[in-house]
Amino acid sequence: MLGEQFAEERGKIIGNRVLSVDNPGPKVEASFQDAGKMFGIEMTNWGTYSSVPRLGGGLYGEGQGVVMTRDGEMATWTGQGVGRFTGHGGAVSYRGSLYFQTASKKLERLNGIVGVYEFEVDENGNTHGKIWEWK
Repeated sequence: MLGEQFAEERGKIIGNRVLSVDNPGPKVEASFQDAGKMFGIEMTNWGTYSSVPRLGGGLYGEGQGVVMTRDGEMATWTGQGVGRFTGHGGAVSYRGSLYFQTASKKLERLNGIVGVYEFEVDENGNTHGKIWEWK
């Protein structure tokens, strides 16, 4: 069951790199930096994910990153998901899951949840992400 939305962020792709060109297709890495709120707390999120084409179309991606609050508290995340090109240049749309870990008192709720996300990248590299709790 999908629970409450606990995070929303906007940002930009800050780098891309081709990791391989093996079958079934190229593995491409993208790094991004977003800012927004998580549980009402202002934060910055840095992440890197890599994607490969899936047989029959679409993309499979895996990533990792770190969330930091304005006062320096941190949480890390790992995630995976599936995506598709939206038909606007290199724009993509992903859906997937995130797993968090933190020693932060402000963010400790993350340790007990799975996040379900939507992550959009437009043709100019602008990003928009939303995360809900999966109950």
